[in-house]
Amino acid sequence: MTINAIGTPAQLRDPNYTPALSRAIPLGIQHVLAMFVSNVTPAIIVAGAAGFGFGSNSPDFPELLYLIQMSMLFAGAATLLQTITIGPIGAGLPIVQGTSFAFIPIMIPLVAGKGIDGLAALFGGIVIGGIFHAGLGLFIGKVRFALPPLVTGLVVTMIGLALVKVGIQYAAGGVPAIGTPEYGSLLNWSAALVVIFVTLGIKFFTKGMLSISAVLIGLIVGYIYALGVGMLTIDAITGSWSRSAAFALPNPFKYGFEFSAAAIIGFCLMAFISAIETVGDVSGITKGGAGREATDKEIQGATYADGFGTAIAGVFGGLPNTSFSQNVGLIAMTGVMSRHVVTIGAIFLIICGLVPKVGGIIRTIPIEVLGGGVIVMFGMVVAAGMSMLSDVDWNRRNMVIFAISISIGLGLQLEPAAVQHLPETLKILMTSGLLPAALIAIVLNLLLPEELAGEATEEVSGGMSGSAKGRLPH
Repeated sequence: MTINAIGTPAQLRDPNYTPALSRAIPLGIQHVLAMFVSNVTPAIIVAGAAGFGFGSNSPDFPELLYLIQMSMLFAGAATLLQTITIGPIGAGLPIVQGTSFAFIPIMIPLVAGKGIDGLAALFGGIVIGGIFHAGLGLFIGKVRFALPPLVTGLVVTMIGLALVKVGIQYAAGGVPAIGTPEYGSLLNWSAALVVIFVTLGIKFFTKGMLSISAVLIGLIVGYIYALGVGMLTIDAITGSWSRSAAFALPNPFKYGFEFSAAAIIGFCLMAFISAIETVGDVSGITKGGAGREATDKEIQGATYADGFGTAIAGVFGGLPNTSFSQNVGLIAMTGVMSRHVVTIGAIFLIICGLVPKVGGIIRTIPIEVLGGGVIVMFGMVVAAGMSMLSDVDWNRRNMVIFAISISIGLGLQLEPAAVQHLPETLKILMTSGLLPAALIAIVLNLLLPEELAGEATEEVSGGMSGSAKGRLPH
């Protein structure tokens, strides 16, 4: 289709321009497809960590279904805040909001093994953290100096590294299967590998909407494969469909509301990281779609929408929201900057969130199939962090900051018993891995001089030998 069929180049760069519905609707749905799987996956991971909602006869089936439903509903609602705006809330740009992976390393320790009883503290933290996040909009532009690519790249990399274990566990059969003969079986891994290979094939050998929806198509093929080999039955699908309501509204404070110091501190600290991520996404949208820098008003409005969208979601049982980076790339690829296109996608998400039967079908995806999808997604998170780190000047100062931050952060996550004597709140925060790594990197980056004494001495004396230079990253 030519540009003239949907608008002139100047119109396409205008957030207020609306293409014809025949074009706007497919573009809006395309935005949803690009983020759909990533949006509902955190709810499934949190339920799995808490230990409820899985198994064909699970009495907690409605609770997992509800979390999935809220993920879709409030991703759509938060997206509307960004595109339609309410006063200063919202950027007035085509920003797609969705459930954030960044908070998962904080959420898992909070709910681990506690079942539904662990959700009251979780959602209490989400509401308070969301309000704090919104407050960051007042001064977000003034603190960006404290988060150069060294820090943000490390944080994104740590998010991915914190999650890859989850993907492998899912592919092998899920946490409930650990210790049984079925865990890690060839059948389980075959389902995950089907998803991975199909996703790679679609991503690299197709174009347009097919390529963008590679993970979704991979999961569909894996779903069909699971049916074919007996991992999933038609009865399970029809049973899930029949047990799901045709329409349901969200319930405020469905799981209660509890003030937990670990949850509140964890969510507030992560809100700061999420806010910086949103600043990057807003800048990427305006540069890629309109060829200009984002204004302070747009960045401030986007941060407000991030925070209030998260707080509102927490009241009704939804997980933290943030801007979705994959949709930034989609805008650059399509060249359509219209916020009204994304509004259509948001309405589609809200409709899905009000129809629990959609969540019922998602819930029947075998955990091994989902494992194949999340292995790809979490690996891409690590890759995105590495890409950000490629912009770092790898002198010895930055190498030391990176080394200490990732060693302590990743080490505490891998060996949580090392801090077993700390108070419970501090232990949860430390063993997330992500928060200690981020805080150490931020503090060291602010305190350490730009030039280490040893480097200054070497520069005066003529620098390092050629062999020494060759051993350092470039």
